[in-house]
Amino acid sequence: MASYRLGAAAGRSLFRVSAQQQCRWMSVPQNHSTSLVAAAYRFASSSAGRQSKGGTLRLALKGMAIGAVLGTGWSGYNYFKGEPSDHMIHEHKGPTVLNRLPDVKIMRKVVNPRDDSGLELVLFQFQTCPFCCKVRSFLDYSGLSYSVVEVDAVLRQDIRWSDTKKVPIMLAKTKTGKYVQLTDSSMIVSVISSYLKDKNQDIGELAKFYPSISFVNDAGRKTNDIMNKYFLMLQDAKQQSQNEAQEEERKWRSWADDHLVHLISPNVYRTKDEAFETFEWFSEVGEWDVHFPRWERNLMVYAGAIAMWAISKRLKQRHQLSEDVRSHIYDACDKWIAAIEKKNTPFHGGKKPNLADLAVYGVLNSMEGCQAFKDCLENTKIGSWFYAVRREVMTNRGQIL
Repeated sequence: MASYRLGAAAGRSLFRVSAQQQCRWMSVPQNHSTSLVAAAYRFASSSAGRQSKGGTLRLALKGMAIGAVLGTGWSGYNYFKGEPSDHMIHEHKGPTVLNRLPDVKIMRKVVNPRDDSGLELVLFQFQTCPFCCKVRSFLDYSGLSYSVVEVDAVLRQDIRWSDTKKVPIMLAKTKTGKYVQLTDSSMIVSVISSYLKDKNQDIGELAKFYPSISFVNDAGRKTNDIMNKYFLMLQDAKQQSQNEAQEEERKWRSWADDHLVHLISPNVYRTKDEAFETFEWFSEVGEWDVHFPRWERNLMVYAGAIAMWAISKRLKQRHQLSEDVRSHIYDACDKWIAAIEKKNTPFHGGKKPNLADLAVYGVLNSMEGCQAFKDCLENTKIGSWFYAVRREVMTNRGQIL
Protein backbone atom coordinates (compact mmCIF):
# COMPACT_ATOMS: atom_id res chain seq x y z
CA MET A 1 0.00 0.00 0.00
CA ALA A 2 1.34 3.35 -0.84
CA SER A 3 0.21 5.58 1.95
CA TYR A 4 -0.34 5.37 5.68
CA ARG A 5 -0.87 8.43 7.75
CA LEU A 6 -1.39 8.77 11.45
CA GLY A 7 -2.15 12.32 12.21
CA ALA A 8 -3.73 15.52 11.27
CA ALA A 9 -5.82 16.26 8.28
CA ALA A 10 -5.92 19.47 6.52
CA GLY A 11 -7.99 22.40 5.51
CA ARG A 12 -6.81 22.44 1.94
CA SER A 13 -8.06 18.90 1.38
CA LEU A 14 -5.07 17.28 3.04
CA PHE A 15 -5.30 14.43 5.53
CA ARG A 16 -2.83 11.94 6.82
CA VAL A 17 -3.47 8.30 5.78
CA SER A 18 -1.44 5.07 5.79
CA ALA A 19 1.75 4.70 3.74
CA GLN A 20 4.03 1.99 2.55
CA GLN A 21 7.39 3.60 2.91
CA GLN A 22 6.79 7.06 4.19
CA CYS A 23 4.27 9.12 5.92
CA ARG A 24 2.60 10.77 2.97
CA TRP A 25 -0.33 13.10 2.38
CA MET A 26 -3.32 12.50 0.19
CA SER A 27 -4.28 15.71 -1.51
CA VAL A 28 -6.90 16.63 -4.03
CA PRO A 29 -5.49 17.27 -7.52
CA GLN A 30 -4.75 20.96 -7.93
CA ASN A 31 -7.82 21.81 -9.97
CA HIS A 32 -10.14 20.02 -7.51
CA SER A 33 -8.35 21.41 -4.46
CA THR A 34 -8.61 24.95 -5.80
CA SER A 35 -12.28 24.62 -6.62
CA LEU A 36 -13.10 23.15 -3.22
CA VAL A 37 -11.30 25.92 -1.36
CA ALA A 38 -12.90 28.53 -3.60
CA ALA A 39 -16.33 27.02 -3.03
CA ALA A 40 -15.80 27.07 0.71
CA TYR A 41 -14.72 30.70 0.51
CA ARG A 42 -17.74 31.68 -1.58
CA PHE A 43 -20.01 29.81 0.83
CA ALA A 44 -18.70 31.89 3.71
CA SER A 45 -18.53 35.16 1.78
CA SER A 46 -22.05 34.99 0.39
CA SER A 47 -23.52 35.51 3.83
CA ALA A 48 -21.09 38.20 4.95
CA GLY A 49 -23.60 40.99 4.44
CA ARG A 50 -26.20 39.24 6.52
CA GLN A 51 -24.06 37.98 9.39
CA SER A 52 -22.06 39.48 12.19
CA LYS A 53 -18.31 39.02 12.26
CA GLY A 54 -18.74 36.05 14.58
CA GLY A 55 -21.30 34.49 12.28
CA THR A 56 -19.10 35.01 9.25
CA LEU A 57 -16.17 33.38 11.01
CA ARG A 58 -18.28 30.38 11.91
CA LEU A 59 -19.47 30.06 8.33
CA ALA A 60 -15.91 30.31 7.05
CA LEU A 61 -14.74 27.57 9.40
CA LYS A 62 -17.69 25.41 8.40
CA GLY A 63 -16.82 25.98 4.76
CA MET A 64 -13.21 25.00 5.38
CA ALA A 65 -14.28 21.87 7.23
CA ILE A 66 -16.66 20.94 4.41
CA GLY A 67 -13.89 21.51 1.87
CA ALA A 68 -11.50 19.39 3.91
CA VAL A 69 -13.90 16.48 4.26
CA LEU A 70 -14.97 16.62 0.61
CA GLY A 71 -11.36 16.88 -0.48
CA THR A 72 -10.40 13.89 1.61
CA GLY A 73 -13.28 11.88 0.20
CA TRP A 74 -12.32 12.77 -3.36
CA SER A 75 -8.65 12.01 -2.86
CA GLY A 76 -9.51 8.84 -0.98
CA TYR A 77 -11.69 7.66 -3.85
CA ASN A 78 -9.01 8.37 -6.43
CA TYR A 79 -6.23 6.96 -4.30
CA PHE A 80 -7.80 3.68 -3.36
CA LYS A 81 -9.48 2.69 -6.61
CA GLY A 82 -7.48 -0.06 -8.19
CA GLU A 83 -4.71 -2.18 -6.72
CA PRO A 84 -1.31 -0.73 -7.56
CA SER A 85 1.54 -2.86 -8.81
CA ASP A 86 4.92 -2.08 -10.31
CA HIS A 87 5.30 -1.46 -14.01
CA MET A 88 8.30 -0.40 -16.07
CA ILE A 89 10.62 1.98 -14.31
CA HIS A 90 10.78 5.31 -16.12
CA GLU A 91 13.54 7.22 -14.39
CA HIS A 92 16.11 7.32 -11.64
CA LYS A 93 16.60 10.50 -9.67
CA GLY A 94 19.42 11.30 -7.29
CA PRO A 95 19.03 13.18 -4.02
CA THR A 96 18.22 16.88 -3.96
CA VAL A 97 21.01 19.12 -2.65
CA LEU A 98 20.38 22.55 -1.15
CA ASN A 99 22.97 25.31 -0.94
CA ARG A 100 21.64 26.38 2.47
CA LEU A 101 18.98 25.56 5.01
CA PRO A 102 15.46 26.76 4.20
CA ASP A 103 14.14 29.67 6.25
CA VAL A 104 12.07 27.65 8.71
CA LYS A 105 11.39 27.75 12.43
CA ILE A 106 13.23 25.14 14.49
CA MET A 107 10.68 23.98 17.06
CA ARG A 108 13.13 22.15 19.31
CA LYS A 109 16.54 20.54 19.39
CA VAL A 110 17.78 17.25 20.76
CA VAL A 111 21.34 17.86 21.97
CA ASN A 112 23.60 15.02 23.03
CA PRO A 113 27.03 16.14 24.33
CA ARG A 114 28.36 12.64 23.62
CA ASP A 115 27.55 12.90 19.91
CA ASP A 116 30.86 12.71 18.01
CA SER A 117 29.35 11.98 14.59
CA GLY A 118 29.97 15.42 13.17
CA LEU A 119 26.52 15.33 11.59
CA GLU A 120 24.23 18.34 11.37
CA LEU A 121 20.67 17.06 10.95
CA VAL A 122 17.28 18.75 10.61
CA LEU A 123 14.16 16.57 10.76
CA PHE A 124 10.90 17.77 9.23
CA GLN A 125 8.12 15.71 10.76
CA PHE A 126 4.68 15.15 12.26
CA GLN A 127 5.07 14.04 15.86
CA THR A 128 2.72 11.04 15.63
CA CYS A 129 3.56 9.87 12.11
CA PRO A 130 4.70 6.22 12.46
CA PHE A 131 7.53 6.74 10.01
CA CYS A 132 8.70 9.88 11.78
CA CYS A 133 8.57 7.89 15.03
CA LYS A 134 10.82 5.30 13.39
CA VAL A 135 13.38 7.92 12.43
CA ARG A 136 13.37 9.56 15.87
CA SER A 137 13.75 6.19 17.59
CA PHE A 138 16.83 5.48 15.47
CA LEU A 139 18.35 8.93 16.00
CA ASP A 140 17.78 8.82 19.75
CA TYR A 141 19.09 5.28 20.14
CA SER A 142 22.17 6.27 18.11
CA GLY A 143 22.79 9.20 20.48
CA LEU A 144 22.64 11.80 17.73
CA SER A 145 21.87 15.49 18.04
CA TYR A 146 19.29 16.91 15.64
CA SER A 147 16.86 19.76 15.13
CA VAL A 148 13.11 19.31 14.65
CA VAL A 149 10.70 21.25 12.47
CA GLU A 150 7.08 20.37 13.24
CA VAL A 151 5.35 20.75 9.88
CA ASP A 152 2.02 22.58 9.78
CA ALA A 153 -0.48 19.85 8.99
CA VAL A 154 -2.78 22.18 7.08
CA LEU A 155 -0.63 24.50 4.97
CA ARG A 156 2.67 22.57 5.04
CA GLN A 157 4.53 25.82 4.55
CA ASP A 158 7.66 24.47 6.19
CA ILE A 159 8.20 21.98 3.34
CA ARG A 160 7.14 24.20 0.46
CA TRP A 161 10.81 24.41 -0.49
CA SER A 162 10.91 20.64 -1.08
CA ASP A 163 10.03 18.75 -4.23
CA THR A 164 8.45 16.07 -2.05
CA LYS A 165 5.36 16.81 0.01
CA LYS A 166 5.54 14.04 2.55
CA VAL A 167 7.30 13.52 5.83
CA PRO A 168 9.70 12.61 7.25
CA ILE A 169 12.29 14.70 5.42
CA MET A 170 15.82 14.91 6.73
CA LEU A 171 18.37 17.54 5.74
CA ALA A 172 21.96 16.50 6.44
CA LYS A 173 24.97 18.78 6.02
CA THR A 174 27.59 17.38 3.66
CA LYS A 175 31.35 17.93 3.64
CA THR A 176 30.87 20.62 1.00
CA GLY A 177 28.72 22.66 3.40
CA LYS A 178 25.57 21.99 1.38
CA TYR A 179 22.55 20.00 2.60
CA VAL A 180 21.38 16.74 1.09
CA GLN A 181 17.67 15.93 1.32
CA LEU A 182 16.87 12.43 2.57
CA THR A 183 13.34 11.12 2.13
CA ASP A 184 11.65 7.85 3.15
CA SER A 185 12.10 6.76 6.75
CA SER A 186 13.92 3.53 5.91
CA MET A 187 16.26 5.31 3.53
CA ILE A 188 17.06 7.93 6.20
CA VAL A 189 17.90 5.20 8.70
CA SER A 190 20.05 3.27 6.21
CA VAL A 191 22.02 6.31 5.02
CA ILE A 192 22.82 7.55 8.52
CA SER A 193 23.52 4.03 9.81
CA SER A 194 25.96 3.51 6.93
CA TYR A 195 27.69 6.76 7.82
CA LEU A 196 27.96 5.90 11.53
CA LYS A 197 29.72 2.64 10.65
CA ASP A 198 32.28 4.49 8.50
CA LYS A 199 32.51 8.21 9.27
CA ASN A 200 35.12 8.74 6.56
CA GLN A 201 32.33 8.60 4.03
CA ASP A 202 30.45 11.73 3.01
CA ILE A 203 26.75 11.52 3.75
CA GLY A 204 25.98 13.34 0.51
CA GLU A 205 27.83 10.67 -1.48
CA LEU A 206 26.13 7.90 0.48
CA ALA A 207 22.71 9.30 -0.41
CA LYS A 208 23.47 8.73 -4.10
CA PHE A 209 23.28 4.99 -3.51
CA TYR A 210 19.56 5.40 -2.74
CA PRO A 211 18.06 6.91 -5.91
CA SER A 212 14.36 7.57 -6.30
CA ILE A 213 12.72 5.54 -9.04
CA SER A 214 9.40 6.20 -10.71
CA PHE A 215 6.96 3.78 -12.30
CA VAL A 216 3.34 3.66 -13.37
CA ASN A 217 1.06 1.41 -11.34
CA ASP A 218 -2.07 -0.45 -12.46
CA ALA A 219 -4.24 2.54 -11.61
CA GLY A 220 -2.28 4.62 -14.13
CA ARG A 221 -0.63 6.82 -11.51
CA LYS A 222 3.04 7.69 -11.48
CA THR A 223 4.53 6.35 -8.24
CA ASN A 224 7.92 6.82 -6.63
CA ASP A 225 10.00 4.55 -4.44
CA ILE A 226 13.58 4.43 -3.13
CA MET A 227 16.06 1.80 -4.24
CA ASN A 228 18.22 -0.07 -1.71
CA LYS A 229 16.48 1.54 1.25
CA TYR A 230 16.95 -1.48 3.54
CA PHE A 231 20.65 -1.91 2.70
CA LEU A 232 23.70 -0.36 4.34
CA MET A 233 26.48 0.91 2.07
CA LEU A 234 29.83 0.01 3.58
CA GLN A 235 33.31 0.21 2.04
CA ASP A 236 35.04 -2.12 4.47
CA ALA A 237 34.86 -5.67 3.11
CA LYS A 238 34.45 -7.26 6.55
CA GLN A 239 31.65 -4.90 7.50
CA GLN A 240 30.01 -5.40 4.12
CA SER A 241 30.07 -9.17 4.60
CA GLN A 242 28.51 -8.79 8.04
CA ASN A 243 25.88 -6.44 6.65
CA GLU A 244 24.93 -8.81 3.84
CA ALA A 245 24.36 -11.51 6.44
CA GLN A 246 21.61 -9.40 8.02
CA GLU A 247 18.93 -10.53 5.59
CA GLU A 248 16.54 -11.27 8.43
CA GLU A 249 16.95 -7.76 9.82
CA ARG A 250 16.08 -6.32 6.42
CA LYS A 251 13.10 -8.69 6.15
CA TRP A 252 11.61 -7.43 9.41
CA ARG A 253 12.30 -3.79 8.54
CA SER A 254 10.35 -4.34 5.35
CA TRP A 255 7.61 -6.17 7.29
CA ALA A 256 7.19 -3.14 9.54
CA ASP A 257 6.67 -0.91 6.49
CA ASP A 258 4.64 -3.25 4.33
CA HIS A 259 2.43 -5.00 6.88
CA LEU A 260 2.49 -3.78 10.47
CA VAL A 261 1.90 -0.13 9.63
CA HIS A 262 -1.23 -0.97 7.61
CA LEU A 263 -2.89 -2.47 10.68
CA ILE A 264 -2.69 0.71 12.73
CA SER A 265 -5.15 2.95 10.93
CA PRO A 266 -8.07 0.47 10.95
CA ASN A 267 -7.40 -0.08 14.67
CA VAL A 268 -6.87 3.45 15.99
CA TYR A 269 -9.84 4.75 13.97
CA ARG A 270 -11.98 1.64 14.50
CA THR A 271 -14.95 3.62 15.86
CA LYS A 272 -15.86 7.29 15.88
CA ASP A 273 -15.09 7.51 19.59
CA GLU A 274 -11.65 5.95 19.10
CA ALA A 275 -10.98 8.26 16.15
CA PHE A 276 -11.71 11.35 18.24
CA GLU A 277 -9.68 9.96 21.13
CA THR A 278 -6.77 9.33 18.77
CA PHE A 279 -6.81 12.83 17.33
CA GLU A 280 -7.04 14.38 20.77
CA TRP A 281 -3.95 12.41 21.69
CA PHE A 282 -2.23 13.57 18.50
CA SER A 283 -3.04 17.14 19.51
CA GLU A 284 -1.60 16.63 22.98
CA VAL A 285 1.70 14.99 22.04
CA GLY A 286 2.12 17.15 18.95
CA GLU A 287 1.44 20.33 20.97
CA TRP A 288 -0.99 21.56 18.33
CA ASP A 289 -2.26 24.20 20.76
CA VAL A 290 1.26 25.62 20.84
CA HIS A 291 2.15 25.40 17.17
CA PHE A 292 -1.19 26.13 15.47
CA PRO A 293 -4.09 28.59 15.91
CA ARG A 294 -7.02 27.28 17.93
CA TRP A 295 -9.38 27.13 14.95
CA GLU A 296 -6.80 25.18 12.95
CA ARG A 297 -6.23 22.77 15.81
CA ASN A 298 -9.98 22.12 16.12
CA LEU A 299 -10.33 21.64 12.37
CA MET A 300 -7.51 19.10 12.40
CA VAL A 301 -9.05 17.19 15.31
CA TYR A 302 -12.73 17.11 14.37
CA ALA A 303 -12.61 17.02 10.57
CA GLY A 304 -9.57 14.76 10.70
CA ALA A 305 -11.17 12.24 13.05
CA ILE A 306 -14.32 11.97 10.94
CA ALA A 307 -12.40 11.64 7.69
CA MET A 308 -9.94 9.05 9.01
CA TRP A 309 -12.75 7.01 10.59
CA ALA A 310 -14.33 6.80 7.13
CA ILE A 311 -11.05 6.12 5.33
CA SER A 312 -10.09 3.40 7.81
CA LYS A 313 -13.04 1.34 6.61
CA ARG A 314 -11.70 1.50 3.08
CA LEU A 315 -8.25 0.56 4.33
CA LYS A 316 -9.73 -2.44 6.12
CA GLN A 317 -11.26 -3.65 2.87
CA ARG A 318 -8.14 -2.91 0.87
CA HIS A 319 -5.98 -5.07 3.14
CA GLN A 320 -8.64 -7.75 3.49
CA LEU A 321 -9.01 -7.39 7.22
CA SER A 322 -11.93 -8.93 9.05
CA GLU A 323 -14.38 -6.96 11.16
CA ASP A 324 -12.32 -7.97 14.18
CA VAL A 325 -9.40 -5.72 13.25
CA ARG A 326 -7.86 -6.12 16.70
CA SER A 327 -7.16 -9.76 15.97
CA HIS A 328 -4.88 -8.81 13.08
CA ILE A 329 -2.69 -6.48 15.10
CA TYR A 330 -2.61 -9.03 17.94
CA ASP A 331 -1.39 -11.63 15.44
CA ALA A 332 1.30 -9.24 14.20
CA CYS A 333 2.54 -8.57 17.74
CA ASP A 334 2.56 -12.30 18.47
CA LYS A 335 4.50 -13.02 15.27
CA TRP A 336 7.15 -10.45 16.16
CA ILE A 337 7.54 -11.68 19.73
CA ALA A 338 7.72 -15.30 18.53
CA ALA A 339 10.66 -14.36 16.27
CA ILE A 340 12.49 -12.84 19.24
CA GLU A 341 11.70 -15.75 21.54
CA LYS A 342 13.11 -18.11 18.92
CA LYS A 343 16.42 -16.29 19.25
CA ASN A 344 16.21 -16.51 23.05
CA THR A 345 17.50 -12.96 23.35
CA PRO A 346 15.97 -9.75 24.75
CA PHE A 347 15.83 -8.16 21.31
CA HIS A 348 15.83 -9.18 17.70
CA GLY A 349 19.33 -7.79 17.54
CA GLY A 350 20.48 -9.87 20.50
CA LYS A 351 21.51 -8.09 23.68
CA LYS A 352 20.88 -4.72 22.02
CA PRO A 353 18.19 -3.55 19.59
CA ASN A 354 18.99 -3.63 15.90
CA LEU A 355 17.37 -1.69 13.05
CA ALA A 356 14.46 -4.15 12.94
CA ASP A 357 13.74 -3.63 16.66
CA LEU A 358 13.79 0.14 16.18
CA ALA A 359 11.53 -0.04 13.11
CA VAL A 360 8.84 -2.13 14.81
CA TYR A 361 9.12 -0.09 18.00
CA GLY A 362 8.77 3.16 16.08
CA VAL A 363 5.60 2.04 14.30
CA LEU A 364 3.98 0.83 17.53
CA ASN A 365 5.15 3.92 19.40
CA SER A 366 3.05 6.06 17.06
CA MET A 367 -0.16 4.68 18.59
CA GLU A 368 0.98 4.41 22.20
CA GLY A 369 -1.68 6.76 23.57
CA CYS A 370 -4.55 5.04 21.73
CA GLN A 371 -6.96 2.41 23.00
CA ALA A 372 -5.66 0.00 20.38
CA PHE A 373 -2.20 0.02 21.97
CA LYS A 374 -3.65 -0.51 25.43
CA ASP A 375 -5.52 -3.53 24.09
CA CYS A 376 -2.31 -4.87 22.56
CA LEU A 377 -0.61 -4.66 25.94
CA GLU A 378 -3.46 -6.59 27.56
CA ASN A 379 -3.83 -9.27 24.90
CA THR A 380 -0.27 -9.92 23.69
CA LYS A 381 3.23 -10.15 25.15
CA ILE A 382 4.46 -7.09 23.31
CA GLY A 383 4.76 -4.93 26.44
CA SER A 384 7.98 -6.22 27.99
CA TRP A 385 9.90 -5.99 24.71
CA PHE A 386 8.39 -2.58 23.85
CA TYR A 387 9.36 -0.96 27.13
CA ALA A 388 12.80 -2.60 27.05
CA VAL A 389 13.46 -0.94 23.69
CA ARG A 390 12.14 2.34 25.08
CA ARG A 391 14.63 2.19 27.96
CA GLU A 392 17.49 1.70 25.49
CA VAL A 393 16.28 4.57 23.31
CA MET A 394 15.74 6.98 26.21
CA THR A 395 19.09 6.09 27.80
CA ASN A 396 20.95 7.19 24.69
CA ARG A 397 18.79 10.19 23.78
CA GLY A 398 20.14 13.67 24.33
CA GLN A 399 18.39 16.53 26.10
CA ILE A 400 15.44 18.24 24.45
CA LEU A 401 15.94 21.99 24.26
